[in-house]
Amino acid sequence: MTTEQSTPFNRVPLYIALGLSVTLVIGTLIGAKIVYRKAALQPVSMATIDSPDAGSPECGRFLGALPGELLGHPRAELADPAPEGAAAWRSDSLSRITLRCGVSLPLQYTTLSGVTEVDGTSWIRVDDATTGSSLRTWFAVNRFPVVAVTADDRSVDGDDSPVGELSGALGSLDRTENTPAPAPLADLVPGDSDEGCDRLLPALPETLGGTAGYTRVSAERIGAAGLPAGSAAWTAEGAEPVVLRCGVADAPSYEPGVQVQQVNDVAWFNDTALANGTTSGTWYALGRTSTVAVSMPQAAGNTAIVTLGDAIARNIPGKPGAR
Repeated sequence: MTTEQSTPFNRVPLYIALGLSVTLVIGTLIGAKIVYRKAALQPVSMATIDSPDAGSPECGRFLGALPGELLGHPRAELADPAPEGAAAWRSDSLSRITLRCGVSLPLQYTTLSGVTEVDGTSWIRVDDATTGSSLRTWFAVNRFPVVAVTADDRSVDGDDSPVGELSGALGSLDRTENTPAPAPLADLVPGDSDEGCDRLLPALPETLGGTAGYTRVSAERIGAAGLPAGSAAWTAEGAEPVVLRCGVADAPSYEPGVQVQQVNDVAWFNDTALANGTTSGTWYALGRTSTVAVSMPQAAGNTAIVTLGDAIARNIPGKPGAR
């Protein structure tokens, strides 16, 4: 009969290996934190843009009053050459908020703009029209100099905005009454006919399809914006409005033989000569007894032109012999 003898298990190498693994993990985490913090502390590069009042004493005082933290992001240094009137906050290489003082009023600030009041400052939001971009800029339009704050989804939480935390610093700037630009199409010349316009206006939809969420504005707001009878408009936060005018003169740059686009039963001419420097183009519905113009930004999408064209086709007769 044999007796088996067990060999004692030496746990020391196991403990050493475990200790080395834990040390390696801790070292990796510390190293990652150092790299992360080093990236977060890198100066922020900002390009020089048209900012006519950036070097003003008012902007100098305003920059000195800015908070050291904005929406949880610490204030960052600017890389040389730093533009005048600029500031930035960042937490890492991707999350940052930038600010510019002394910029020009945005072209999107019109009598149709939706203005948000925060502690006595009037803000409008302008979203980047680039597909896939979440960049948006808030402009303080009733302060001198004008202030612009830019951030994206990585820097703000949902529908949050950084403007509320800037109220204290904005108190150092004077309030002013900047005049908004006219609403799109407000300056078009009336045409010789408005046949069918009385039927078209009530038949237009309350909302326009697409991702921007355009909603039709009231008749009272149309009048307050300086748009004449025969006009309708749809707005969405951060986007340029869609504006329609029925009974206008033909497009000044239209002539036989130019390129038109057929969308269902309506032929459209895009008059790029009327573009005002924004993303909007002016489209004219051709071949109808009354000419209809539509100011259409890129954010509205193709669904809007289809929807409006179908309403035009149903309510404004085609000209005899028009295709």
